Amino acid sequence: MTPRTESAPVPAPAPSDAPRNELLQSVVDVARAIFGAAASSVLLLDEEADELVFRAVSGEGQEFLVGRRFPAGRGIAGWVATSGEPMVVDDLAADPSFDRSLAESTAYVPNSLMAAPLISDARVLGVLEVLDASPQARSSVRELDLLAMFARQAAAALRVITPDPLAAAGRALEGAQREDALRLLGSLEQVLRGTG
Repeated sequence: MTPRTESAPVPAPAPSDAPRNELLQSVVDVARAIFGAAASSVLLLDEEADELVFRAVSGEGQEFLVGRRFPAGRGIAGWVATSGEPMVVDDLAADPSFDRSLAESTAYVPNSLMAAPLISDARVLGVLEVLDASPQARSSVRELDLLAMFARQAAAALRVITPDPLAAAGRALEGAQREDALRLLGSLEQVLRGTG
């Protein structure tokens, strides 16, 4: 089964999406740097379509993956989104939950993967993936815990930037909220770098 892709080019993000896109790009850039990875990505859950959507990518695939969609139940990212649990796989070729055809459709097939759910208010918003992290970065439960903590903080920041549409209908996002979310992310980056 081939993942659904847009036949037309992915539309440019709306100006109102700029703070969210900036935050998500910061998340993947920082995660990639912290774990010495070849790539990192954030996939957000589109509940209506039951799909995961690449919303930010750093490293391999960043030129063309943003906007790509695939069924929410497929692959390791799908498992992490469904279970709400982080996962590390050191040898993807030997893991039955790895959807190789899905990876091949993205033009980058990793050898290893770390993934953690983006959870806020007991709701899975998406998945943070780190692909082909340095061996020492994926060799312990501590590192997976760090990724899970980073994902939780990123999800909290994401909720500040993208409030629940029903709760905030018609309300403009205030600059202070954006700054608070980015400051939270920056603080977490300092903590993670200090413990690495």
